[in-house]
Amino acid sequence: MLRIGDIVTRKSYGSDIYFRIIGIQPGGYIDLVGIDYRIRADAHPMDLYLIEKQNWVKDRLFFTNQVDQRISNILKERRQRDQEKYGSKKAVRKTGKVLHIDGDSMYLNICMNYYEKLGIHAQGETVAESRQPQQIKYLLAKYQPDIVVITGHDSIAKEKDPNNIESYRSSYYFVEAVRQARQYESDMDTLVIFAGACQSYYEEIIGAGANFASSPERIMIHALDPVFVSEKIAYSSVKRVLTMEEILSNTITNVKGIGGFETRGKAREGAPVT
Repeated sequence: MLRIGDIVTRKSYGSDIYFRIIGIQPGGYIDLVGIDYRIRADAHPMDLYLIEKQNWVKDRLFFTNQVDQRISNILKERRQRDQEKYGSKKAVRKTGKVLHIDGDSMYLNICMNYYEKLGIHAQGETVAESRQPQQIKYLLAKYQPDIVVITGHDSIAKEKDPNNIESYRSSYYFVEAVRQARQYESDMDTLVIFAGACQSYYEEIIGAGANFASSPERIMIHALDPVFVSEKIAYSSVKRVLTMEEILSNTITNVKGIGGFETRGKAREGAPVT
C-alpha cells in the first residue's frame, strides 16, 4: 500500500524521475512532487512503482556527489582568481543578495543549504505558488534583494496546448508574480529575476519581465538550477554584463531548461587587505 512520503516512479514514463508522494486524492489518484526536479504531477496507483529506500539512497548519493563536485569547482575557481589578482592579500568583496521564494519547503531548505556552501547572502521564504503574486511586493520591500528567485513546482498537462497558460499547473502564478515584481522595480539590472519551475511557460514568464525563466524546451529543471544562476550573478562584477552562456555555465539543465537575457553582475570589489 502506498503512503505519503513514499518514493516512487511512474511506469508510463519509463521510471525516469523519482517522486515523493505528498497526498492521496478522494478518487484514489496520488499527488506527487519530484525529488530532484521541480515538477508536480498526479498518477493512478497502478502506474506507480515503489522504490526501496536503499536503492533510492544509493542513486541520490551519486547525484549529490556530482552536485557537491560542481560546488567544489566553483569555490576552487574563485580562490584561483583571487590568488592571481591579489596574491597573498585578502579580497574585499560585496556580493549580490538573494531572496529565494519557493512553493516547496523541502526544496527551499536544500537550496538554502547550497547558498550557504557557496557563500551567498540569501534569505528564503516558503510561499505557495498561488500566493506568490500577492506576497512578492511585501517580501521585496522586507528583504531588499538584488536577485529574487520565484519558483516551486510546475508541469504542463499531457497532450495540452503548450501555448495556452491554462495548460500549466503554476505558470500563471509565476507570470503574475513577475509582473508584480516589475511594478515594484522595473529596471532589470537593479532587480534580477529568475522565475519558473519544471516545464513552465517560458515565453510568458520572460514577457512579464523576468531576466531568466524556465523552461524553453518544456523540460524538467533541476532543483538547484536557480541557485547556480544566482551564484553567477551574485559573484560577477557590476562592471561586467554576462552572456547567457556564462550565466548558465554551471547549471544542470542548461539552455534547454533555462533561457533569458544577458545581465549585469552584482558584485563590487574594494581595496584588498593584508
